[in-house]
Amino acid sequence: MPRTSWSGFLRLSLVSCPIYLSPATTRTKSIRLHQVWRPVAADEPDADEPDRNREEQVASGSRPQVAHPRVAEGPDPTGTAMRIALRPHDPRTGEEIEKSEVVKGYEYDRGEFVTFSAEELKALDVESSKVIDLERFVSRGDIDPVYFDTPYYLYPDGPIAVEALRVIGVAMAEAGLAGIGRLTLSRRERMVMVEPSGAGMALFTLRAADEIRMAQFRSPEGDLDAEMVAIARAIIKQRTGKFDPSTYRDRYQEALRALIEVKLKGLPIKPREAVMPPPVIDLMAALKRSRAQETPAAGATTVKEKRVRPGADRRQRSLLLPVAGGRRRKEKLVTELAALATRPRKKA
Repeated sequence: MPRTSWSGFLRLSLVSCPIYLSPATTRTKSIRLHQVWRPVAADEPDADEPDRNREEQVASGSRPQVAHPRVAEGPDPTGTAMRIALRPHDPRTGEEIEKSEVVKGYEYDRGEFVTFSAEELKALDVESSKVIDLERFVSRGDIDPVYFDTPYYLYPDGPIAVEALRVIGVAMAEAGLAGIGRLTLSRRERMVMVEPSGAGMALFTLRAADEIRMAQFRSPEGDLDAEMVAIARAIIKQRTGKFDPSTYRDRYQEALRALIEVKLKGLPIKPREAVMPPPVIDLMAALKRSRAQETPAAGATTVKEKRVRPGADRRQRSLLLPVAGGRRRKEKLVTELAALATRPRKKA
């Protein structure tokens, strides 16, 4: 059974069916770099240089504490790195406090807070805390992708909900529409979109309007060169294919993993210089070079092949070939063709 993130009901008018949500995405197990304390030996030239990261942490109210028993013994003269831990503490005395004593609070004035208990926050639950009411249906293309936030899979919660969920999903798929509703997650009511996904349903939380920054694109000036647009379209056509996410990989993580292996083996590190593309000065020349180095996709027909396709023109091929020579040569050919046209045909 998929992991449950939220359980409740999906409602369409008077039809309600129990459902639960399961995350549709997962975080990849990327390499995590931790904050560590590496004491500097006294004989090193930068021994008196302050640790900028440590100063920033103290200034923000979190005091770094070394999670290692050797801290009490003082700095390690070998400079061995030790992982640190950030724990809640009393900013006045520096003493560590219990997590059970930490509550939610709102700072209404500088240094003045109003606090809330868990029961008080629980009393704020609204209908969308347990019910996703499909209030409106819109075309999927009407929603700008910039509003999409987190995806979930929507599953029926029990055998009774299977048929109801299938009916709603098939009706939405035949109409080509997606449902808009509300859902409360993590003490926040969010706008959501529900749509059919294969044999099931998917749900996307949507960002609010005040979370979206308006684009500041400049208005285009002048007309574009039609030839440049045609070349760019030809390059795009040669690179057109089906979306396959398995072909993409995190090259930065691969490079970081290789760097870790080199460091563990004690081998010298040769930094690689990032190659930056030069700025495009002549756009037409750059487009033509790009088109020349592109490899046509399998089964694609180039423009040149279309022009010389056999059977495209049924006229005599001899009259389509270019004639080499000067003006006299052309006039002589025209005279010969006229004589052939006026020559009387032999009777059978």
